[in-house]
Amino acid sequence: MNQAIAMALADEMRSNPDVVVFGEDVAVAEGPFKTSAGLLKEFGPSRVRDTPISEMGFMGAAVGAASTGLRPVAEIMFIEFIGVALDQLVTEAAKFHYLSRGTVSVPLTVRGSIGAGLGFGCQHSQTLESWMYSTPGLKLAVASGAHNAYGLLRAAIRDDNPVVFLEPRVLYAKREPVQTGEDAIIPLGRAAIAREGSDVTVVALGAMVSAALQAAEGASWSAEVIDLQTLVPYDKETLARSVSKTGRLVTVEENPLTGGWGGEITAFVTSELFGDLKAPPIRITCPDVHVPYGKELEQRYLPGPDYITRQVGSLMETGTRPAHWWESREVVA
Repeated sequence: MNQAIAMALADEMRSNPDVVVFGEDVAVAEGPFKTSAGLLKEFGPSRVRDTPISEMGFMGAAVGAASTGLRPVAEIMFIEFIGVALDQLVTEAAKFHYLSRGTVSVPLTVRGSIGAGLGFGCQHSQTLESWMYSTPGLKLAVASGAHNAYGLLRAAIRDDNPVVFLEPRVLYAKREPVQTGEDAIIPLGRAAIAREGSDVTVVALGAMVSAALQAAEGASWSAEVIDLQTLVPYDKETLARSVSKTGRLVTVEENPLTGGWGGEITAFVTSELFGDLKAPPIRITCPDVHVPYGKELEQRYLPGPDYITRQVGSLMETGTRPAHWWESREVVA
């Protein structure tokens, strides 16, 4: 996936001289996860800039650059580091268009690596969509693999609004076929049906898409797996069409339960499609705790395919919400 991201950046930089890249170690080192490999050599230091370790500083520079005509792509090495730069993003960039009565646009893309699974501990393993998805003026997309990282990132860079683009770092080394070129650009706000099914709609995002697909393989029930791809705005039409067909909704999040995006999806479906539901929507999430450092505990923290299969199977069998694993004393491998 890291090569697909580097390719998307390069293709957009070739097509538009206003696209520039900022970030820590994005130039000489070619990105901490090699997501900007080859960019400095091809485009030079005026368009590919290493910055000091100051997210507040280079995010402010990126917002200013975007407001005055460039299309900067600012890289946040670990998404947690955006905490010190949220003011520039949510207070300034997200609101400039509104405050200027539409005269100023901020075509800024903020990339950040997210997620658990690689043993980076509680301070470098979060997804943190919830820090941004409730801010009007921001768009938010999440890659679920190389296949859509390329298309979503190119769409984000072309968007005239500030877009946060999140990249599950556990997927950087994942290899799969990638379509490139103009036809491969994926419009923001469009979900993908990763797997068709008829009994239950499973909505996932980022690294959880793969887990949901693995859970659906070989199950006794037929799951339609939807990859949201864009969380803000999310594709209500595809979601509603699927739930109307299956009558059941399951969201799978790499998030703590409280405040996760699945709550919004569940509220939408419950309020708009209540009459179509055959069972209560359920949410499969992480517990409301820090991401553990220990390998076994970290894997237990994440919703894995086996756990997803059990939870969906229980919903199908009983028609009621199954308990989260941390609500019982059962130890599940």
